[in-house]
Amino acid sequence: MTDQANGNPLNESEEIEYLRSTPVETVLGNHFFVLLQLAALHLASTPPNLPAAQLVIDTIAAMLQAGGERLGEHVDLYRNALAEIQQVYVRATSTPNA
Repeated sequence: MTDQANGNPLNESEEIEYLRSTPVETVLGNHFFVLLQLAALHLASTPPNLPAAQLVIDTIAAMLQAGGERLGEHVDLYRNALAEIQQVYVRATSTPNA
C-alpha cells in the first residue's frame, strides 16, 4: 500500500493505522474499483479471458449483495459499474473470437 499523499510505500504500522482510521466503506469501495479494473483487463485481452472475468464479476456481485446499503453513499455507483462490466462481458461472449 502507498501513502496517497506522496506515493511513498507505507510501513506495516502506517498501513495498519490507515486501515483503522479509514471508513470500511471507503476501503471496500477502493477494492470494488480494483476488481472492476481486473475484470476489464481480462475482458480486453486477446482473446478475452472469460473465465477469469466471470470469477471477478461474480465476486463483485456477491460483495455488493452481502454489503447492500451498508456500503454507504456510493453503493449505486458500484452497482452501475458492475452492470457496465457485465454488459461488456455479455458482448465478449457473443463475439465469435471469444
